[in-house]
Amino acid sequence: MDKLLMILEDVRPDIDFNNEKNLVTDGILDSFDVITIVDEISEEFEIDIKPKYLTADNFSSAETIWELIKMLKG
Repeated sequence: MDKLLMILEDVRPDIDFNNEKNLVTDGILDSFDVITIVDEISEEFEIDIKPKYLTADNFSSAETIWELIKMLKG
């Protein structure tokens, strides 16, 4: 989870990822942010995030992103 938080903070240092729970639905992250995050975590964690996983639910918080990473890592 620490690696993920570092990636998120690199992309958007202005966001408190420990406390935000509606990153996409509240418009805190825009589509460019999500694509950048997907690219970074795909490379860091060696996973392939297919378009079907690019949902607001999967990117609503650091915790939901972490759950997605764990699921894709198997």
